[in-house]
Amino acid sequence: MTARIPFRDQLLARWHNQQTLLCVGLDPAPERIPEAYRIAGANKGDAVLGFCCDIVDATAETVCAFKPQIAYFAAAGAESQLAELISYIHHRHPGIPVILDAKRNDIGSTAERYAIEAFQRFDADAVTVNPYLGEESVKPYLAYPDRGTIVLCRTSNPDSGWIQMHPPEDPVYLRVARAARQWNTDGNVMLVAGATYPEELAAIRAEVGDMALLVPGIGAQGGDLRAVLTQAATADGCGLVINASRAVLYADPDDPATGAVAAAQDLVAQIRKLQLEIAPDRAVV
Repeated sequence: MTARIPFRDQLLARWHNQQTLLCVGLDPAPERIPEAYRIAGANKGDAVLGFCCDIVDATAETVCAFKPQIAYFAAAGAESQLAELISYIHHRHPGIPVILDAKRNDIGSTAERYAIEAFQRFDADAVTVNPYLGEESVKPYLAYPDRGTIVLCRTSNPDSGWIQMHPPEDPVYLRVARAARQWNTDGNVMLVAGATYPEELAAIRAEVGDMALLVPGIGAQGGDLRAVLTQAATADGCGLVINASRAVLYADPDDPATGAVAAAQDLVAQIRKLQLEIAPDRAVV
């Protein structure tokens, strides 16, 4: 593992020094990667790696974090390329935290193995975890105080309400938020809260104070930036890691790097404009 600044400190620095709340999700579907990468790569994994490295280099100045989704790499047999990508980000763009989107968990002893996978094998700065096996399944990740534990709370997908919104009198997502507040003794716990549910975003923010939220659902899923910033930003205009994946990765199939940086810059500009409209005295600009 490479010694570096704790996850929370890296995130704070990107918010305030780089003045961005944008996270670029790295979800490289092989069938959507331009042919030039497939020709240049010796195999599917190398094509995925080359594509992602170009996206990272193009968008690094615009982001507060990168978020590779492990399923896209594992399905392509590219776990070694995932490790290479994370190492590349750490060395080429130090100070940008890497969130491994793995949504891992199991009973305590197995969760320990998943924590080793995320933080030692892949050397990620943070990992997304599923809390539904209880506190014992979250503790192994909390044993790494310099790394982030990002707990699923109110996810952006349409079917998530089946469990997360029940029972009505004390829904699961709010119980998760309260538990996460208790787990956050080292300031390294975050919650996943989708942009597609702004009312629940507001309820989560009220429950957890200034805890950071990873917010998927902008772009292809149709989440509303204004609603996210209105309902979920902290008093200093931060507290959010707003993720965009497909809208950035595939903005221009013919020139992915140019398309990605243009899309990322546009999202950052939209966020800053809305911040100034909503609360000009605390906008991150």
